[in-house]
Amino acid sequence: MKIALAQLNYTVGDVDGNTDKIIDAVRQAKTLGADLVVFAEQAISGAPAFDLLRKNSFHEQCEDALHRIARECDTIDAIVGTPYLTNEGAISAAAVIEKGRVSRYVGKKSVTVRRELGFLVPSKGCENVKLRGHRIALVVGDDLYHTKDFDKSVETIINVHARRYRKGDLTQRARTIGDIAYVNGKNVVMVNQVGGNTELVYDGMSGAMNSHGEVVLLLKSFEEDIQLFDTENPGRAIESLPESSNDRTRFIFEAARCGLRDFFAKNGYKKACLGVSGGIDSAVVACLAVAALGAENVRALMMPSQFSSDSSVEDAKQLAENLGIEFNVVPITEAYRSIVETLIPVTGGTDFDATEENIQSRIRTIMLMALQNKSGYVLLNSSNKSENALGLCTLYGDTAGAFSVTGDLYKTEMYDLARYINREFGHPIPDAILTKEPSSELRPNQKDSDMLPSYEVVDAILYRMIEEGQPREEIINAGFDFEEVQKIYSMIMNNEKKRFQYPPVLRLSSCSFRNEYRMPLTHKYGR
Repeated sequence: MKIALAQLNYTVGDVDGNTDKIIDAVRQAKTLGADLVVFAEQAISGAPAFDLLRKNSFHEQCEDALHRIARECDTIDAIVGTPYLTNEGAISAAAVIEKGRVSRYVGKKSVTVRRELGFLVPSKGCENVKLRGHRIALVVGDDLYHTKDFDKSVETIINVHARRYRKGDLTQRARTIGDIAYVNGKNVVMVNQVGGNTELVYDGMSGAMNSHGEVVLLLKSFEEDIQLFDTENPGRAIESLPESSNDRTRFIFEAARCGLRDFFAKNGYKKACLGVSGGIDSAVVACLAVAALGAENVRALMMPSQFSSDSSVEDAKQLAENLGIEFNVVPITEAYRSIVETLIPVTGGTDFDATEENIQSRIRTIMLMALQNKSGYVLLNSSNKSENALGLCTLYGDTAGAFSVTGDLYKTEMYDLARYINREFGHPIPDAILTKEPSSELRPNQKDSDMLPSYEVVDAILYRMIEEGQPREEIINAGFDFEEVQKIYSMIMNNEKKRFQYPPVLRLSSCSFRNEYRMPLTHKYGR
């Protein structure tokens, strides 16, 4: 049986546009000589559709689209992911199209992730389907990992999925699916979504494994693709898989670029602006913006205060010139002094503290938002996960923005990404940005190391606390300093209020804030 794997980039709620893409792929699969064409989970609706799944009119639109697709399947069969409304509620289903009509729906049983709970209900799960004389086990989403026994008469397992990208997941995914193929002695075909939908980015990487658990077909990462798999002639095993230790940072870059590009394209945005300080975070975000949107669509503001070093301004200007983006230098010193003096009757002329630091950050946001309002530039946030965890950010200041493309990357990962960008894209980030000591430059001679150990230590502790869920005692027993662990833990617990008011953050890790990791805003646990 010749199976076409159609890996497409869908837009949530754009049923007509998604259907047009699917029909184009059906026609392409016909020209390839395919007997069957397979599309990803929730292909018609896009994912995640959230409360759209509560609308009867939305389900009617999806059903009409499915029948429109079926009319194109005169000489080819198809499996198409779609939401389907049952008496119990909406399920995530794989619709089977035979001889130009929808013959059945196979629903997903494992509804466990937060973006699905409350919007989808569990269905029966894996079912056997006979197409063109071939017996297929059809499974939706994570049911593939939870189905213990497949019928011995089944020749091929087909999985339609909407599995998002997570750092390090691709290697583990290949290993897990390979084990399923080997243990059951069957071919496994998996078709995934690709592209960004707000916080989520789907990596694609659809493919097929033979009955020995070897990858024999692998579609592109972060791009649309359609390829053919022949169950009777699976082909040779692919020896080297992506996302090894050598190119993991490349995948992070591609995921971030894809997520940012699609956030703009699917929302109808064209141009981005950001504040460029001469630091590592804004440098990386500027590079990602240029890679995703083009230099002609990116504009930067440098907004030095009296505490900004001359070298930082020069580094920021050099970065902008290297990238070929428009920029302006707009000092905030006078605005800062005016606000501080105006506040004297309120604050009583108290000593300099975080109040004055935050005023600077908020002035910068006022200027960037003015640029957005006047010129249509959409403001990008330039944060990282380490700062988000510790609360080293100003509410309504540097926490602002329409989208955070790097807010799920630790500070050390920002440096890794910067070095990768310099290797691959002509060294746009000045060396001084990579080598200078991190500082927000909101007070004289300020350095992050004044209050924290090195970011290598900070991030190691944060990773254990957040991604691995280790208690403080376990981290201390692993050799970390007692006082540093306690301080970092307290900073995480005391800054949930800031994370509650953050812009959408592109989810690149296995445990992102406000999703896999979410604490109650009001609580007294462990403080």
